[in-house]
Amino acid sequence: MDKNVKRIINAWAMYDWANSVYSLVITSAIFPVYYQNVAVAADGSETIRFFGLEIVNSVLYSYALSFSFLLVAVILPLLSGMADYAGKKKFFMKIFVYLGSFSCIGLFFFTGENIEWGIICCILASVGYSGSLVFYDAFLPEIVTEDKMDMVSARGYSLGYIGSVILLIINLVVIQLPELFFPIESKMQTLLTENPEWQQAEALEAARGHYVLLATKLSFLIVGLWWMGFSQIPFRYLPDNVFNRKSEGHLITRGYHEILQVWKSLKKLKITRTFLLAFFFYNMGVQTVMYLAATFGKEVLVMDDGKLIMTVLVIQLVAIIGAYAFAWLSKLKGNRYALMGMVVIWVFICVFAFYTNNETEFFVLAFIVGLVMGGIQSLSRSTYAKLIPEDTIDHASYFSFYDVLFNLSIVFGTFSYGLVTQLTEMRNAPLVLAGFFILGLLFLVRVKLPRTEPQK
Repeated sequence: MDKNVKRIINAWAMYDWANSVYSLVITSAIFPVYYQNVAVAADGSETIRFFGLEIVNSVLYSYALSFSFLLVAVILPLLSGMADYAGKKKFFMKIFVYLGSFSCIGLFFFTGENIEWGIICCILASVGYSGSLVFYDAFLPEIVTEDKMDMVSARGYSLGYIGSVILLIINLVVIQLPELFFPIESKMQTLLTENPEWQQAEALEAARGHYVLLATKLSFLIVGLWWMGFSQIPFRYLPDNVFNRKSEGHLITRGYHEILQVWKSLKKLKITRTFLLAFFFYNMGVQTVMYLAATFGKEVLVMDDGKLIMTVLVIQLVAIIGAYAFAWLSKLKGNRYALMGMVVIWVFICVFAFYTNNETEFFVLAFIVGLVMGGIQSLSRSTYAKLIPEDTIDHASYFSFYDVLFNLSIVFGTFSYGLVTQLTEMRNAPLVLAGFFILGLLFLVRVKLPRTEPQK
């Protein structure tokens, strides 16, 4: 199959546009706030019942996410082996996309009273998102040549940042200004009729609250439809079974054999293996910052929700610049140079966070985080794609190890952050994250990238 076909590259990048709304709207911005407000006991307590067990709502939510990441880490290697053996990457990608998007739609029906339903949808949405990325990433070395991987990967991440910000802003406008989109006056009159003792102000507040809640739930529905709808573009244009592989024998057995062969080859690929170790440690820091930066701002600096959401938007928009800037730097100086530079900046970010005392400093920090967040994510993906053996046809299997480490790094990183917060205080957590970045840097220094030198 011909590589560097513009139509196929653009279609591939559109999947970042399709799925990134999940990570921003569901994981970071709107759903966590909604969950904290509705997942409460009848008396307002944060201790709720989940399948008969009493547990704090925030702890249950964090456990649900951790479980989803661990589940993906367990099942993906085998599924990727099956996908490579049978030439069915796009088929498996579709399964995870529909699982994730329908689960987001399912969150529309989560009210807090059906906590089991909400948690199950959260887990399945997370599994769908993480699982689809393995097969999506595996297309990169099949559709572009090595010299274009960095820029194409940056294009995907940039489209993801743009799309997710657009949808988040739309959802926030509807949630904050429900009177522009819903018949609040009509609802208010109905409430006054049902509750004649109420004052106009009470009825207005209740009517507005009703539609704010509805708008919030609609945002989950829209995320699912957006994710599913825009995914049809890559499904339409991405190649199917590039290497014309034919499945013979039991697919599960052959899939296991496929992933075992890739594992054996990784044991011989010292450079690739060292890069994966470096990626595991520095990604622990990156993902923990992304997941818990808002929590740090709220708990340590006592910032309000509006300013925290503004911080998230700043990070997303600046990340677009960072993705392209560091792709350009890698073209001039090489991938390792660009990655090491970003990891060093992340270390300084963590130290700076430890000394941050006001909102202005936090916004400056968010700006810098955005620059290196976009760059390190897109360049890590393209660098690993370059380190996969050129003669292999098992791209999904190779990327499954990358994505397994990606998910495990989230589990270990967020757990470490929580443990440090529990044992000492949250302000000390950034220093632990700095340690992860330093470990990643030590491994990255040992990575020689023979196929990622700067272009002459």
